[in-house]
Amino acid sequence: MFSRNARPLTPEERQRRKRYLTATLVTCVVLVMIGSTLHVIKLGAGRMEDMRRLATYDLKEEKTRVRAAGEDITLQENHEAGRASNRGYTIVEAERLLTREQWQELDTMVTIPAGPFTMGTNLDRADIQDKPQHTVTLPTYSIDKYLVTNAQYARFVAATKRRPPLSWKNGRIPQGELLYPVTMVTWYDAKAYAEWAHKRLPTEAEFEKAGRGTDGRRWPWGDKMEPDRVNTYYNVGSASNVNALPRGASPYGVMDLAGNVDEWMADDFLPYEGSKAPYGLFQGKVSVVATAEDRALKISEQKTVDRHYKVLRGGSWKGDPFSTSLFHRNFAFANYASDFYGFRCASDVKEPNSKP
Repeated sequence: MFSRNARPLTPEERQRRKRYLTATLVTCVVLVMIGSTLHVIKLGAGRMEDMRRLATYDLKEEKTRVRAAGEDITLQENHEAGRASNRGYTIVEAERLLTREQWQELDTMVTIPAGPFTMGTNLDRADIQDKPQHTVTLPTYSIDKYLVTNAQYARFVAATKRRPPLSWKNGRIPQGELLYPVTMVTWYDAKAYAEWAHKRLPTEAEFEKAGRGTDGRRWPWGDKMEPDRVNTYYNVGSASNVNALPRGASPYGVMDLAGNVDEWMADDFLPYEGSKAPYGLFQGKVSVVATAEDRALKISEQKTVDRHYKVLRGGSWKGDPFSTSLFHRNFAFANYASDFYGFRCASDVKEPNSKP
C-alpha cells in the first residue's frame, strides 16, 4: 500500500519510471519472440527428424547406399568389372527358392489380342516426348504377367554364371525380397535374360497396349490416379512383391505396368512421327568434366555422343505419381542400372492362319 504521506513524484522521476516501464515491456516482448523462435526451430528440427525416419534409409548412410541411375554408374562399372565378390546360388539352390506353384505363377504370360489401340497423348501438361496421340495396330503377342523377380533372375544367374545384381549381398538375394522385381540390371542384362528364357524384351507399343487396352486409359485401372493401386512416390518406400497390388492390374490382367520399377523396353528412345519435341532431347549425352577446378566445384558439361538412349516405361516406387501414366516415356543409356530399373519379357504369338 502507498503511504498517504508519500511525496509526489517530480516530472523527472515520472519520466524515468516511464522509461523503465517501457524498457521492461520491450524486454518481455523480445524474450517472448526469442522463445517463440526457438520453439519453431525445435518443431522444425523435429519435423526434419521425422522426415529422415520416413526416408527409405538413414541419411547418414547416404554415401554407402545405391543411388539414382546417374550416381550408380561407377558402382555398377566396378561391379561388372568383377571387383565385387559374391558367392551366389547353385542351380539346385536357385530352384529351391520357391515352390513349384510359385514358379508356375511367376512364369505366367498373358496373350494380348491383335488390333489397334491409342498410343501417346495430346494432354497439354504431358511431357513433349509423349506426344502426339496416335493409333498403332499390333499383332497378337504375349507379355509376362509379372515383372521378372529376384528369384527368377537367380535361376538365370546360376545357369549362365552371369554376375548377380549389385544390390544382392555376396551374390544372395536380400532377406524377404525373393518376389521383389530384380533391379540393378542394365538393358543388356535384361536382354540376356529374355534370350535365355526364349523370350524377348517388349516394345514400348506392346507395353502400352497391355496397360491401356483399347479405351486409351491413362493408368491400368482407369483415368483417375488411385494411390492404393500403385507403388509410387515412396508410398511404400522400396520396391514391393510383384503380386502385392492385384487391384492395379491392367484390363488384360497384367500386373505392375504402373509403378514398382521402371521397365526396360526393346526400343531406342526416338521421337514419334509428328512429334514437336526438339531432336536434341533424343540425342545421347554424357557429363564431361573439363578441368580439375571444375571437378573440385562439381561442375560438368553435357556432351552429345553417337548413341541412343533406351526407353523405360511404367514409372517407379521413387518417381512422381504422374510418371506412372502409361503413355509416359522415360529413358537411360543401356549400360545404366538403378534400384528402380527392372524389366519383364514378351514373345510373339503365331497367328492361327499364319504360314509355318
